[in-house]
This record gives sequence, structure tokens and C-alpha cells, in this order.
Amino acid sequence: MDDLRIADLGDTAFSVEFGEAVDRTASAKVMGLRHAIDDAHRAGNVTGLVELVPTFRSLLVSYDPLVTRRRTIQAEVMAVAAACSDAPVTAARSWRLPVCYDDDLGPDIDAVCRAAGLSRAEMIAVHTGTDYFVYMLGFMPGFAYMGDIPEPLRLPRRSTPRVKVPAGSVAVAGSLGAVYPWDSPGGWHLLGRTPVTFFDPARTPPSLLAPGDSVRFHAVERADYEAACRDPGRLAPEHLLAEGG
Repeated sequence: MDDLRIADLGDTAFSVEFGEAVDRTASAKVMGLRHAIDDAHRAGNVTGLVELVPTFRSLLVSYDPLVTRRRTIQAEVMAVAAACSDAPVTAARSWRLPVCYDDDLGPDIDAVCRAAGLSRAEMIAVHTGTDYFVYMLGFMPGFAYMGDIPEPLRLPRRSTPRVKVPAGSVAVAGSLGAVYPWDSPGGWHLLGRTPVTFFDPARTPPSLLAPGDSVRFHAVERADYEAACRDPGRLAPEHLLAEGG
């Protein structure tokens, strides 16, 4: 890894950055370094580590200044980076998540269809026909930034954000897709809604998705969506993993 740079993030953290592009090559480097540092920390070769947070093209390293010095842990991280592979060492999970595309659950679907020049059936086929890559979590707990949205669905953010987007809303903006895990403001285009819970503090880990995972949506009828809402047990993580995921 000879293309990285270090950026300061206060007195207890720094980031290791890989170029300027947001793509899977940069993500592989980020995830590869994350796994390598985890391994080195378990082996006692990186001391004082508090947390590693992967982003689109960088890895945040948080450390305890009462245990280690910045120069020490930075040197340890750089030594790991010099020796590690660009590819993650653990297999990513593949998820298959249900979505209902009814008008009241996806209020922007008609506008997206017009902008894309697609019928509703074609738009749903495009959206459900792609495997989306989870680049990072951010914005709020459980919010996964997923790429890469097919070209017909790549639209700029809404000119006027909504004050409240319902939890479970499946959305697109630019080259990215996401699911809102909580009721919150938001400016992305809403295509439908999933009954899946994306963040549960009682679950280990609490976030359903993680960087490096892949997601494929599949369309469900309203009756199936409402039945799943009434019976969250059928949407336990182990039931949402695709075969081999």
C-alpha cells in the first residue's frame, strides 16, 4: 500500500486515506488495512487501539493517549500497511432484502420513472436486478451507503429535503442507494419500503449491514410486507442472508 496518506483528526485519532476516488479499489484497501490492523492488535503489535472506522476511501484510527503515543501507534499502523494485502481477509455477506414499491411507501417512484424514462415495472426490475456494495456506515446508526446504483436511477438529491422520512424507506441519490434505519430528515428519492430492522441495540452486532457486504433487493406484495411488519421474527438476520452469504 504505497498510495496512502495520514490526516490528523484531533488528539486521539487520525485517518489513513487512499486517493480521492470512491470506488471498490479504494474500499478494498480500506477493508484490507482494517482487518490487518485488527489481527496485529490481537497479536499485541498495535497498542492502545480503541476503534477502527472504515469510510469510502479512508480508515479512521482511534487510540487511547493514556496507553500509547500518536507517533507510536502511527508507526505501528504504517508497518502493518506496508505488509498487508489490499483485499479483505474475510468473506463478505450477501443479503436478500424485501421491498414493497407501493405508491404510499415509495412516494418518489413515479418521478424517478419519468426521469429515467422507464415504466414502473422496468424501474423495479432495474432496482432489484443489481447487487449493491456496502461502502460504509454513516449519517446515523445503521445507515449503509450502498453503490453502485444503475445509471438510469442516478439522480441528484431532491431540491427540497423531507422533514421526516419513515424508517425502512429505500432510497437513491447520485450513484448511491440506502435504507433509512430511523425516522429522520432526508433528501434522497424514496422508491419503496422494507420491513427489515437495520439497527437494533439489543442485537450483536447492532447494525445489520457492514462495509464489504452486498445487498440485493426483491419486490414483495403489500400483504407480505404488512405480514412481515407484524412478525419481525421472520426478518431475523439469519433469514435474510442469501444462500452462501
